Amino acid sequence: MLPFQRILCPTDFSEPACNAIRSAVEMAQHFDAELIIHHVVGAIPAIESPTGLTNFDLPAYQRELNSAAEESLKTRLVKYVPDTVNARTLVTHGDAAHEIVRVAEEEDVDLIVLSTHGATGWRHLIFGSVAEKVVKLAKCKVLTVYSKPPD
Repeated sequence: MLPFQRILCPTDFSEPACNAIRSAVEMAQHFDAELIIHHVVGAIPAIESPTGLTNFDLPAYQRELNSAAEESLKTRLVKYVPDTVNARTLVTHGDAAHEIVRVAEEEDVDLIVLSTHGATGWRHLIFGSVAEKVVKLAKCKVLTVYSKPPD
């Protein structure tokens, strides 16, 4: 329960997610916990051409997405996490909510800190909420950091 020893902070690289990183850093400092900043690269839908042939190099595209995510995580690590915090980054692939919960279990995380984007109305109905799914599925504590949606 307390103190937290390992904290997972998923990010989609948005400003609200950066607010969650700030909160996760504060928690990690307070409890002298390890911090894992995590990004999930979404699944890429299958691409089919009418002729059955395609010139699209899916493995290269996936490698590029992974590389870009790793660079973005490193940038946030340098920008938001002081050297005094034991932190690392992690990139996984799949459905965001399920991957966050899977990683939390696999890494034996005590706390997940993630942002909510404040989506309401049709956006929430159509896209759902990753944070809401994580809260429902996680087997550890979840701290949601609310961010007001842009006007």
